[in-house]
Amino acid sequence: MTEKIYLTGLFPEEIAESLELSATFRGKQIFKWIAAGVSSFEEMTNLSLDLRESLSQKASVFSSFVSQKLVDPDGTIKLQITLHDSLCIETVLLIDSEGRKTACVSCQAGCAMACAFCQTGKLGFARNLTAGEIVEQFLYLEKECGKLDNIVFMGMGEPMLNLPEIRKAIAILAHKDGRNLSTRRITISTSGVIKGIYDLADNGPAVRLAVSLTTADQQLRETLMPIAKANPLPELSKAIRYYIEKTGKRCTLEAALLSGINTTQESANNIKKFVGNLPIHVNVIPWNPVDGLPYKEPDVNECANFIKLLEQKNINVTQRTR
Repeated sequence: MTEKIYLTGLFPEEIAESLELSATFRGKQIFKWIAAGVSSFEEMTNLSLDLRESLSQKASVFSSFVSQKLVDPDGTIKLQITLHDSLCIETVLLIDSEGRKTACVSCQAGCAMACAFCQTGKLGFARNLTAGEIVEQFLYLEKECGKLDNIVFMGMGEPMLNLPEIRKAIAILAHKDGRNLSTRRITISTSGVIKGIYDLADNGPAVRLAVSLTTADQQLRETLMPIAKANPLPELSKAIRYYIEKTGKRCTLEAALLSGINTTQESANNIKKFVGNLPIHVNVIPWNPVDGLPYKEPDVNECANFIKLLEQKNINVTQRTR
């Protein structure tokens, strides 16, 4: 039996070619339907019934399905998505205080970074996601809550290790004949893969960059984030500066606060030294407890004190919800 074609990761011309459509404009029609959130050919009412039945025999719109949905009282929605090979990933809807809706999407099944404080790091790495599997997360969240404002690549996996598929997913979501999402509303996060930062700066897309710093103490960072051994802080700082100057886009530093570990005066001093005169915003996020890991969540006073230490050094800082 011939394997079905999945369409969410294809451009209009690729849809027309893969489905062998002699009328190539049909590819654009199908592409628009997918961007509008339809999940089957039956819903594509400007296609003939015979064509819809024919296409459904050899293609599917989505390659995955939502296998679990969790809703928090604050409006956060987490979806577990099962992929065609039975691997599972997660995508999350975040709603800020102003009501803006952001899709936090995964780019890999599992993660190879093995950060000591991260639940995903305990899972290990399975594989990179395809562009279609990334796009589907965004579309599933829009089905749940309506039009989204932003997308951040901060879910499972290290984006800089899957840039080709991320680039295609962004191009599909930003396509003028589809969802037409502005690249100004897109952020790519990294745990600090220097090579990837330069690649993104030189080859685009020009999106916002977020770097998961956690600590600017090289020895501690190597303990918490093994990637720091091959991507030392001085070189990481140079890469961030290059990105800002090359793209004109802002960069944020993310710091997961671990009680008593990276919330001290010395921790604030190290971050100030790392930031220097770079136009950077720091987001601090109280660590979300994970069973079996030897860390503690900082209390309200510890978080407030660390923010005060950073502000005294003229660092722009915001506390994010965990």
